[in-house]
Amino acid sequence: MKLKFLGTGTSQGVPVIGCSCEVCTSSNPKDSRLRSSVMVTTDEDKKILIDCGPDFRQQMLTHKEDHVDIALLTHEHNDHVIGLDDMRPLIFKTGKDIPLYCSSRVADEVKNRFPYAFADEKYPGAPAFELHEIENKPFTVVDTEITPIEVIHFKIPVFGYKFKKLAYITDAGFISEAEKDKLKGLDILILNCIRKSDPHPAHFILPDVIKLFEELKPEKLFLTHISHHLGLHDVEDKLLPSGMHLAYDGLEIIF
Repeated sequence: MKLKFLGTGTSQGVPVIGCSCEVCTSSNPKDSRLRSSVMVTTDEDKKILIDCGPDFRQQMLTHKEDHVDIALLTHEHNDHVIGLDDMRPLIFKTGKDIPLYCSSRVADEVKNRFPYAFADEKYPGAPAFELHEIENKPFTVVDTEITPIEVIHFKIPVFGYKFKKLAYITDAGFISEAEKDKLKGLDILILNCIRKSDPHPAHFILPDVIKLFEELKPEKLFLTHISHHLGLHDVEDKLLPSGMHLAYDGLEIIF
């Protein structure tokens, strides 16, 4: 299987509008971060998208992806769902609704934000989705077993997802001991890290991630959902403990 980072930035992306810091003005492509999303390609070449934010169209074109078989949503914040309307060309091409897998709360929010996609009589050109409500237990889709990982983002539960010995978690500020058990023995753990210091009410910062790396002991840990406050990629990546890396847009991982 393969995971490709379509975006590794926070809700504002990097560069941030109006910011002239060294990260936002960097000429290194690794310092430009679209909103967080990944594409998982199965051994049977099925495409599993995790989150569909405002940069979805640009991400698909930039990374030469041309279809999505299913989409998993972590939670309902706009930087993770508002690009769903841009799935229309994929829907028109196949003539099939895009299956969305998410919690019941997120499903309700998707219906509220895209009511025209679920209308009994849709206008021509409207997107069409097939909603599947999932709970915090493993499920199988496109011949792939997926295990949700429930984490807390400020006060709301958010799903991360585990495939084989890889887990992808974004927008987390707390992981319970029960959910940590699902993250032990991993080859690859992908975890959000918004900045180096200054505790955040909804996101892990670097000391939190280092502590989790030492506790969970994955073979490798990649940081994502990164803001411009974390620093320049080529500088900060070298300062991380051995086995930890900054992800960047376009990075591919085989697992």
